[in-house]
Amino acid sequence: MNVLYVHTHDTGRFIEPYDASIPTPNLMKLAKEGTLFRNAYCCGPTCSPSRAALLTGQPPHQNGMYGLAHRGFSLNDYSKHLANYLKKFGYETVLFGMQHECKNPEGIGYDRVFKDPRREAEDLTAWDLSNGNAAIAYLREKHDKPFFMSYGLAHTHRPFLEIDESVSPDYLRVPGCLPDNAQTREDYAGFVTSAMRADMCIGRVLDELDRQGLADDTLILYTTDHGIAFPHMKCTLYDTGIGVSMIMKYKGNQSAGTVKDALVSHVDVYPTLCDMLGIPKPQWLTGKSLMPILNNEALEVNDAVFSEVTYHAATEPQRCVRTKRYKYIRRYGINDDYVPANIDEGESKHFLLNEGLLSRKIDREMLFDLSFDPAERRNLINDPDYAEIAEHMRGLLAKHMADTDDFIESKNLPRPEGVIMNTITCIDPDSKDPADYE
Repeated sequence: MNVLYVHTHDTGRFIEPYDASIPTPNLMKLAKEGTLFRNAYCCGPTCSPSRAALLTGQPPHQNGMYGLAHRGFSLNDYSKHLANYLKKFGYETVLFGMQHECKNPEGIGYDRVFKDPRREAEDLTAWDLSNGNAAIAYLREKHDKPFFMSYGLAHTHRPFLEIDESVSPDYLRVPGCLPDNAQTREDYAGFVTSAMRADMCIGRVLDELDRQGLADDTLILYTTDHGIAFPHMKCTLYDTGIGVSMIMKYKGNQSAGTVKDALVSHVDVYPTLCDMLGIPKPQWLTGKSLMPILNNEALEVNDAVFSEVTYHAATEPQRCVRTKRYKYIRRYGINDDYVPANIDEGESKHFLLNEGLLSRKIDREMLFDLSFDPAERRNLINDPDYAEIAEHMRGLLAKHMADTDDFIESKNLPRPEGVIMNTITCIDPDSKDPADYE
């Protein structure tokens, strides 16, 4: 069976299978033909840590990618990358477009790499189409081996360069964690347009897969790295930061056309693919195969999932554990302030900065009862009625940290030599001022 891994950038669950107000018909079609996971979570709500966890089956602090690849972080062992592991079993591995696991895409180990040489931020759609055209050309070739193809899109990452004529900011509903005003609606209209452009690019590749008669022999995995690039979302451990889209489609899927509410993690993808492809699971995997769920043999395989931040543009160490009902977040930083460089630049961010965001504090420990508070607004960490739950959640996180050799409680966080890191007070992560870097 071939594997087509399609991934967008900073999309969360803001596409049509999860939100009918965002028109992404190709992803909607894929969801109806495959299995849609509505309770899937990344292992780190920043670009490189999330992708590295999915593609190694290990949490970021364990695989070495606890910061951004283009700022100097890397995997401890690239042989654990899914593409390299599949090569051992006769797969040709090919990369088209975006990846975030290595500063130099050729350094990962793919047999073939195509990346449009232009800077993607100049025209995300042109960049995604160019990489998609290369993927389409590859699908038209004769294949003597099964392939693992990664098609990575720049959409829906910022900057949002346009607003489609069909999208009116005046009539959009912005995410509930953002203020509903003209600035955020305009900003969000750019995201919606970006999601539409991503869907168009994905549809072209999926259509070619069908035209070449490869669809029945190919497992299609669509997901994204983390939540969308708005305040209180990307680079936070709220569900708006760690919640991700995830769809799987393959021939013989017993749960095709259904929705699964099971609690699943990106680290579960690697062992699932091993089971689907009939290859042994490597010993380093930390996730669980989702085959019992896909085969309708079990409703759940996880009691809890975990996510983390150590570094993004700036240092902001924190960890969380999520069960079906509860979320526990612990922050390990030197202060309780917002870290503005870890919020992507945009109108929504600057509105909140002007309203005094940096004068507000963030709790060091947070506990949420998601049955009654799915928006994570009421911190119950000091509520005596939840004292036993708080201790239980602390214990789950502590065990996970011990089992995976987490360094987070050490006084000196590991940092590779030469990494690029903003100060915790820097506003713009792309600042040209040397004073904004450590």
